[in-house]
Amino acid sequence: MITSDILLRIIENMVNTIKENKDYLTELDAKIGDSDHGINMDKGFSAVLEKLPSLKEKDCGTILKTVAMVLISKVGGASGPLYGTVFLKGAAVVQDKMEINEEDAVAIFDEAIKGVKMRGKAEKGDKTMLDALIPAYEDFKDSIENGEDIVKASYNAQKAAYEGVEYTKEIIAKKGRASYLGERSIGHQDPGATSSYLLLKTIWKTLDEI
Repeated sequence: MITSDILLRIIENMVNTIKENKDYLTELDAKIGDSDHGINMDKGFSAVLEKLPSLKEKDCGTILKTVAMVLISKVGGASGPLYGTVFLKGAAVVQDKMEINEEDAVAIFDEAIKGVKMRGKAEKGDKTMLDALIPAYEDFKDSIENGEDIVKASYNAQKAAYEGVEYTKEIIAKKGRASYLGERSIGHQDPGATSSYLLLKTIWKTLDEI
């Protein structure tokens, strides 16, 4: 079970994770994109941090929706709308709820992926964040259905996301700036998949420490 207080802690840790990896994500993006993924993500999540004090005692849906609105307004490029969609779709699942249970978490994951697919017009194998998110969701859902707790399920999800990031090195980019490179995009990991993995890893580590 993830309470609203734990959710706020997860988001605060996400802010720190993005800040710590800002240069790394930007370096990855410099090879196949606009060289700004880490910078944009850090700008957006830093703005999220400023909102967190006002979200204490709020329900999980309000928290996620607020994060979504900040990311959409503050993060440049494609990342803002895509990550904003992730949090916005999640917010709709847990509107007015003070806790997120295992079924809610699976539904948030599912809706988030549907939203990203619709917003980005992408599928698994296009060398995008979906290459991390989809296998992570599949392992998370299987873990919950097999009776694992949310901590173990989150561990399995971030592990699958990491493998998804590794997979992006082997495929041609079909979306975004990286798609202009064609076969030259092979050998480089996708920055969006990488940031998705890092955020999923943060969820697991936060839950594991509680």
